[in-house]
Amino acid sequence: MKSVLITGCSSGIGATVARGLSARGWRVFATARKADDVERLAAEGFESLRLDLDDSASIQAALDHVLSSTGGTLDALFNNGGFGQVGAVEDLTRAALREQFETNLFGWVELTNRVIPVMRRQGHGRIVMNSSVLGYAAFAYRGAYVAVKFALEGLTDTLRQELRGTGIHVALVEPGPIVSRFRENCLPHFEKHIDWRNSIHHAEYAEQLARLNKPGPAAPFTLPAEAVLEKVVHALENPFPKARYPVTVPAVAFRWLKRLLSTRAMDWVLLRASGGGKR
Repeated sequence: MKSVLITGCSSGIGATVARGLSARGWRVFATARKADDVERLAAEGFESLRLDLDDSASIQAALDHVLSSTGGTLDALFNNGGFGQVGAVEDLTRAALREQFETNLFGWVELTNRVIPVMRRQGHGRIVMNSSVLGYAAFAYRGAYVAVKFALEGLTDTLRQELRGTGIHVALVEPGPIVSRFRENCLPHFEKHIDWRNSIHHAEYAEQLARLNKPGPAAPFTLPAEAVLEKVVHALENPFPKARYPVTVPAVAFRWLKRLLSTRAMDWVLLRASGGGKR
């Protein structure tokens, strides 16, 4: 039975991928940051453990547990845990940016770098990074999240080249709008770091908050998390995995448009698509 370690399984994409891979016969180690989420995942039948991407000791402890359970092997890693920091660039503090990068990049790289020697010894492995359409197409008021995903894409491309010939395959999944709790999970970080009532952008923020409370998908072409699962399965199981897996119509369209349009034209398209950053 092949084994996979997944971060960020409390809801959304992580939970869906964990369930989908388990149904396909994978031995899934489903991790989450909060103890109650770990307990809930365990109640579902997963081998569940706590992993806080901001804490090096937690990362090492989780991986040690996995390796002790498998006899020192790990077939795959799906990096998914994290959050999105919303806010205009001019409202972002150093602390807000640091928190975004600590969780969504530094923790991922630390975990990945601890896994790579295991995969080198066994001569094979799959590493899948859950990036975003915002890893190559910038939306207004998403500067911190855009920055961390752009950085993730660059590091992943570099890692893929460095691991060529090792039997370790590295892939990026790039979802567009997916049904999840992503918007709700952004709110505590927004309230913590953005003094939005005193911002020059306060009117835009008020519209974003009002939209957050509206039922239904945040954007057109929103797909369920199973659409991401399909790409992750290909990245983990196909003999010839792709380097990139865009998910949803916007993710595919923006990649092509970025190649075809001028920067000015692409800015216009992205502003229209994001509702001026209000979606």
